[in-house]
Amino acid sequence: MSLILASQSPRRKQLLEWAEIDFTVIVKSTEENFPADLPIQEVPVFIAKEKALAVKKYIAEEYPEYAESNILAADTVVVLGDRIIGKPFDRIDAISTLQSLSGKRHSVITGVVLLSETKEVAFADITYVTFHPLTDEQIIFYVDKYKPYDKAGAYAIQEWIGVVGIKSIEGDFYNVMGLPVSRVVKALRENF
Repeated sequence: MSLILASQSPRRKQLLEWAEIDFTVIVKSTEENFPADLPIQEVPVFIAKEKALAVKKYIAEEYPEYAESNILAADTVVVLGDRIIGKPFDRIDAISTLQSLSGKRHSVITGVVLLSETKEVAFADITYVTFHPLTDEQIIFYVDKYKPYDKAGAYAIQEWIGVVGIKSIEGDFYNVMGLPVSRVVKALRENF
């Protein structure tokens, strides 16, 4: 089975490597927009599907040798209450985001789309994460040292903030890193 990872995420790449899955990274950028009335749980699946379809079209045009490959695309969102928290715009936004997550429980939803020439499998995986109350000093230290500007929710669970700041996790730890890899492996085995 030939697999294309439609993501530049180093974390998704690492997780697939840990699962000892052979894959090739091919990415085509998309806007990551979604309909305003789309239920929050469906947003990451919608965006993942847009990524998968963009890569499928790109492969057909530029990489015909991969035309029969399966495509894996994913998108992760952090949700606090009924609000999606995206990637921070800058340092101030990252600090503000972590202050809003401090001492609270939020959900991390990763939408996954597996696409072949004849089949599509799509699902969302949800993990609940609760932070201890974080001091401003901890938040500023983390943002200045780790610069989490490319991460939904302004943090990476596998970095310092996760080690010292996470009170509890309900669900798949790796989902918070960006890919519910065991569920992906199961879906690949059962469907492709």
